[in-house]
Amino acid sequence: MLLGIFYGICAQVTLEGFWKSSAAHGTEPQLELRIYTGRVEQTNDTRLRIAAIRFLNPAPLIWDFDHPPLNEELSKRYRLDWMLPSECADSLASGRADLGLVPIAALPANPHLRILPGCTIASKGRVRSLLLVRRTAQELSAIRTIAADTASRTTVVYARLLLRKWNNVDARFLPMAADLDVMLEQADAAVVIGDPALMALEEQANRRERTGEELTYHDLAHEWRSLTGLPFISAVWAAREGVDERAAEDLICSRDHGMANVDALVVEWSQKMPLSAATIRTYLTENIHYVLDEECIEGMKSFYRMAAEAGVLPQHKPAFPGVEAGCRRG
Repeated sequence: MLLGIFYGICAQVTLEGFWKSSAAHGTEPQLELRIYTGRVEQTNDTRLRIAAIRFLNPAPLIWDFDHPPLNEELSKRYRLDWMLPSECADSLASGRADLGLVPIAALPANPHLRILPGCTIASKGRVRSLLLVRRTAQELSAIRTIAADTASRTTVVYARLLLRKWNNVDARFLPMAADLDVMLEQADAAVVIGDPALMALEEQANRRERTGEELTYHDLAHEWRSLTGLPFISAVWAAREGVDERAAEDLICSRDHGMANVDALVVEWSQKMPLSAATIRTYLTENIHYVLDEECIEGMKSFYRMAAEAGVLPQHKPAFPGVEAGCRRG
C-alpha cells in the first residue's frame, strides 16, 4: 500500500538463479533466486552509472540531473538508475553502479568505496521520515519483535543502538515491506523510513480512528540527537575507484541548485504525494540537512565507533573527505 508512493521508479527486474548445495545436511540442493532492481547493463554505454533514490528527501541532490538547463548535458556523462536506499550499496559492490547515495551502515561491508565530499542526507533535529512506531501500552524495553522496512539499512542500525540505550538488547528485526498495518499485525513495533514514514505521520489520526489502537511515533533522528547530541546521518554519495573529482563537483552543484529551487520542488512533489505544500517545504528546508559538514563527519565517526562497540557493525574508519564549501560554478 504505502510503497505505492514510489513515483517514477524506473526498474527492470533481473533474476539470477544459482544452486546452493545442502549435502552436508542430507537434503537436495535448493534453487535460490536473487532479485536485483535496476536497468540491465549496457556494455556500449560509457556514462557513469548513478544509483539514485526516488524518495522526496534526495530530490534537491539530483536537481540538475532532473531539470533544465543542465539535465541534457549531464545525461551525456551520467545514467541514473532508480532503486531503494538499501539496494544502492549492493549496486556499487556488484559493479552495476559507479557511484550512488549509499546508506552509511553499508560502508563497512564495502571499504573500497570512497566517500565523496559535500553532500549528505542527515538531520540535526526532527526528521519526520525515520520512525519507530510502537503500541503505546507496550514499553520500549518490552518490545520483542520489530518489523523493519526493507528499504532501510542505516535506520535499523540506529534503532538497535537506541534500543540498547532504552535497556532492550533482545528485540528481533523482521524485514518487511513498508505497510504499517501489516507490519504491526506481525510484530510489536515497526521501523518505517522515507515517504512511507511521512505518510504514516500524516495518517496517524485516521489510523487511530479506524483501528482504535493508540500508537507512539518515535522520530529516530530526534531521539538520537536527544540521547547522544549528534546529528543523524542517513546516507552519503560514495564512489568506486576511478570516479574523478568532477563527479563530486557536479553533485555539489546539483545540491546547491536544488536548494535554490525549493519552490519548484514543492510544487513538483505536491503533485506526486498527498502532502501539503507547507509540509514538503518544511521537510526540505528544516528537517533534512544536505551539507556534509564537520558536525556530520564527527557524527559518522561516532556512529561507527558505537556500532562497533555494540557488535552491530564491524570496525570501520573510512577516509573522510574535507569539508566542501559549495558549488564553485555559481
